Amino acid sequence: MFERETEQLQRIIDDSDRIVFFGGAGVSTESGIPDFRSADGIYHQAYKYSPEQIVSHSFFIQYPEEFYKFYKEKMMMLDAKPNPAHRKLAELEKAGKLTAVVTQNIDGLHQAAGSRKVYELHGSIHRNYCMKCGKFYDARYVKESAGVPRCTCGGLIKPDVVLYEEGLDPETIQGAVQAIGRADTLIIGGTSLVVYPAAGFIDYFRGRHLVVINKSETAKTVQAELSVAAPIGRIMEQIQVRIME
Repeated sequence: MFERETEQLQRIIDDSDRIVFFGGAGVSTESGIPDFRSADGIYHQAYKYSPEQIVSHSFFIQYPEEFYKFYKEKMMMLDAKPNPAHRKLAELEKAGKLTAVVTQNIDGLHQAAGSRKVYELHGSIHRNYCMKCGKFYDARYVKESAGVPRCTCGGLIKPDVVLYEEGLDPETIQGAVQAIGRADTLIIGGTSLVVYPAAGFIDYFRGRHLVVINKSETAKTVQAELSVAAPIGRIMEQIQVRIME
């Protein structure tokens, strides 16, 4: 199944030496992390408040207890492991074929798999800071804290993730846009291209090969050379990584 598509993807990768991968929640669903918008995703589960409300800056400030109850249970999957998609992308980077990963995910699985150049558009659960003194705390501290995590100074600890009503980090934006603009191949995977401004980043691509690997259709129309409606891990694990001479 998908043999023809996989063979075409292999030819594209073999023909490329500046690949950028742009990924979303679907990259991590094969690691057991639910996405937000699929039929069984977080947005389709019942809570007192909607997920959009909960993961907003104003809600976090006003109701930190409710925020952290949802955040710890549904967004901090600390036992999740990288899947074949994460690992293959790290291999491609190590082989000199891939120059950057641009991700909308906050789980840190790309780095756990060995990827080094990762632009995390929406931040990371693994970075947390006191809003009063700026002290750093790791994800395990936040996850295991009782109720609302507090700093030793008494300040409220905030995850370094981009909530609704917050802007993306300018340096991360610049790095991601430059990487996409210099790429000869852009592989879009595991994203429905619904969330802006992130989804608009692919407009900066000017290279030769555009590939989309996603189980469902994308909301944003892209003129892809190759589109594969399949789980990205299943496709990527079949790719052979050939070291550049």
